[in-house]
Amino acid sequence: MIMAAIHMSPFSGTWYPGEAETLNRLLDELFERSEERTGPYLFPDGIGFVVPHAGPQYSGAVAASVYRSLRRQQPERIIVLAFPHRGVLRQAAVPQVETIATPLGPLEMDGSLAARFASVAERLVCDHSFEIQLPFLQKAAPRARISPLYVGALDEHARRKAAETLASEWRPGTVFLASSDFTHYGESFDYVPFPMDDQIALRLQQLDFESMDASGSLDSALFLRSLAETGDTVCGSEPIALLLDTLQLLHPDDLYQATLDYQTSGELTGDFHHCVSYAALGYYIRTVFALAVPDQDALLQSAGATLNHFQETGERRPALCRAGSPALQARRGVFVSLHRGSELLGCVGTYQSRSSLTESVPELALSAALDDPRFSSGAALEGAFDIEISVLTPMRQIAGPHRIEVGRHGALLQVGPRSGILLPQVAPRYGWTAAQFLEALERKSGAEAKNPRARLYVFEAESFSRPGLPGQSGNSPDSPGRSVRSV
Repeated sequence: MIMAAIHMSPFSGTWYPGEAETLNRLLDELFERSEERTGPYLFPDGIGFVVPHAGPQYSGAVAASVYRSLRRQQPERIIVLAFPHRGVLRQAAVPQVETIATPLGPLEMDGSLAARFASVAERLVCDHSFEIQLPFLQKAAPRARISPLYVGALDEHARRKAAETLASEWRPGTVFLASSDFTHYGESFDYVPFPMDDQIALRLQQLDFESMDASGSLDSALFLRSLAETGDTVCGSEPIALLLDTLQLLHPDDLYQATLDYQTSGELTGDFHHCVSYAALGYYIRTVFALAVPDQDALLQSAGATLNHFQETGERRPALCRAGSPALQARRGVFVSLHRGSELLGCVGTYQSRSSLTESVPELALSAALDDPRFSSGAALEGAFDIEISVLTPMRQIAGPHRIEVGRHGALLQVGPRSGILLPQVAPRYGWTAAQFLEALERKSGAEAKNPRARLYVFEAESFSRPGLPGQSGNSPDSPGRSVRSV
C-alpha cells in the first residue's frame, strides 16, 4: 500500500482557525462552554462515543462533551469511524495516509487497521467527518494512537464482519468514536417532513430523540429501521450502525447509552429553516452508573432532612446534600418511594432528569409525600416510614417484550402521549411473572405493547433505603437495617 506523505488538512483555516494560538483558544472556550452546558461531572470509562462533525462554531460545544470525557480517560488508542459525504465508498476502508497536519502540529496515523481492512486513496475519502475531529483529539488525548476507518454503505453481512474485526481489536484503553451529525432539516437538504412553522424546534427535538433512542438500543437493525421509517437524515448512520454492532459483540447485555449533550444549529443562528442537529452520545457498562455508599447515604440524609423540615415547619424547602462526591452532580433518572412495611405510601420520579441528583432527590421526596395522586397528601408523614431511592441507568429501547428480564429490568412503555413505567423491584415484590409484569405496565400506561406505535424501553436501577426516616422511632418490620439492592 502506497502511503501519502504529510497531508495538510484542507479544513484548517476554513472550517476552523488556521493559526495554533487562535485554535487553542477556541478549543478552550468550547470545553468551558461544554461544562457550563452539561455540568462538571463526567461518567468514567466510556467504551464508545458518537460525536458531531460540523464546524466548531456550530457543533463544537456539543462535541467537547465527548472530548472532555476523553481528556479524563486518556485512552491509548482511539478508533475513529468516519465516512465520506460524497458517497464514494461501498466498504469499510483505511485511508492511505501516514500523517495529517493541523495548526496544532502533525498527527501520525496508526495504520494497524490496514492489515485487516481494505485501503482507499486519501484523496478519494478526505472528509470533515474525520478531519474535523483531529484538533479536538490533539487537545484532549495527545498521546493516543489514532486509527481512522472510513465506513461506506454496508449490507448486514459486511457490517457484521467489520464489527467482528473491530471487536477483536479492542483492548483496555481502546475507545471507539463514530462521527455523525443528526437531522439535516430544510429544503437545501431535501428533507422537510413537517411544516416550517413555529413548532420546528420542538418537532426537530422529537425526531432527533427518536433516532437517538433507536441508537441507544445497541441494535443496528432497529436503529436503521427507525431511520427508514422516519426518513431522518442522520448522515453518519453507517458509522453509528457499525459502532453499535461492535459494542454489542463486546457487551451484549450490560451496556447503556447516555446522552452527553444535544443542540441544533437553529438554536445558535435563529434559523430553523436550514438546521442541523448535533448529539454527543456515550456508551458505558452498567457498573459505571453505580453510586458509592457515602453518596447513597448523602441522598438518603437529604431526603430525610427535607421531609423532617416539612413536618416541623410545613415549608417545602429541599435540604440539598452537604456531602457526597461529584457523581451526585450527574443528571440521572431517579425515583423516591415511601413505604410503611410492605405498604406503598407514595412514589414519584423522573427517568430523564434535567437536574442533578443533589437537586432532584429532595424535591422528589416532597412530591412522593405530598403530590402522588394515588394517595392522600401528607398521609405518608403520619408515623414512621421508610425512604427508598432508586437511581436509574439510561433507558435502552428494545425490539419487544421478550427482551425484558424480570427482576433485573424496569420498563417504560410509550405510545404517543401515553406512557407508564415500572421499577425493577416491583415484579419481585409482588411475585410477578414476565407476563404479569407486562400486563401491569400496559395497565399503567393505558396502552398495549403490541401497538405498532409502541416504544418499549428497559433500564436497571440501584435501590437503597434506610428505615424509620426521618428520625422516627422504630423500624419497618421487614426492613431491620439499611439495605441496598442493585437490579
